[in-house]
Amino acid sequence: MKHHVGEHKAKKGLIRIEFDEENGIAEHVKITGDFFMHPEEALHELEQKLEGHRLEELEYLIDEFFAMRLDVEMPYVNVEDFKIALKKAIKG
Repeated sequence: MKHHVGEHKAKKGLIRIEFDEENGIAEHVKITGDFFMHPEEALHELEQKLEGHRLEELEYLIDEFFAMRLDVEMPYVNVEDFKIALKKAIKG
């Protein structure tokens, strides 16, 4: 099992994505940092959405999540910031 960590400094806040990789599948996905997201439970929902999927699917799943959850507010942080942190984690 390989552990991946990726960080990206967004305009206002750090985004950190961590997960374990087992046979190309993301497990134990954790997204942390010093950014603001409302509603707060959306972050947990995003982690769950990424859980158990192939690494090459994760970027698409992030796009899909934010396309569906139009109620999510993230001042000074955007979807691309999450995708950059993810790419850094995958390169790990």
